Amino acid sequence: MPQSVSGVEMRKRQQAHIEGPPQAPGHPRPNTCCLCWCGCCKCLWNEERRERPERQTCTKMDSIEVTEEQHPTLDEIVAWARSFELMMRSTEGRDVFREFLRSEYSEENLMFWIACEELKKETNPSAIDEKARIIYEDYVSILSPKEVSLDARVREGINQSLAEPSNLMYEDAQLQIYTLMHRDSFPRFLNSSVYRDLLERKRACLDT
Repeated sequence: MPQSVSGVEMRKRQQAHIEGPPQAPGHPRPNTCCLCWCGCCKCLWNEERRERPERQTCTKMDSIEVTEEQHPTLDEIVAWARSFELMMRSTEGRDVFREFLRSEYSEENLMFWIACEELKKETNPSAIDEKARIIYEDYVSILSPKEVSLDARVREGINQSLAEPSNLMYEDAQLQIYTLMHRDSFPRFLNSSVYRDLLERKRACLDT
């Protein structure tokens, strides 16, 4: 089993993904995604942004609807390895992934994503204000022990939205954390004892 890392080390590693290499003075950063910092980013998310003529309120990530699922089959658990999105749709999938993130001191990433999903469903203005404030205090404020790693552009956008909160004000931040979990945490999750043990338990049930 790989050795566990401290919370400080994990935050440094995640922040390195967000910030990218130093920027030369007088040279603006290209319009790349949160994890690609070259001038010719080829990732699917960045290509999708370039193809859209204007900001849309629904992305692939936004389309994920939380589904209630108590006992996934072995085939479903195996399918998680092929699709991060599929795992995130599953209640048990998120629970198992959360257990792994807790071992890496990055559980707050998933909790932030879930909180943003709940905010998107809200239509009552007073409830939106309250939930937006709670999310900020819990996951965005630099004073919070559960602060997630966001780049300066996204953080500034959130700060500007605080005057008039909306249910989509964390959309960019949520996508950035979703991408971070997908590319940084998910591959290690698939190789972890948390996921492998779940597979073995399901296989054992079929053999009995």
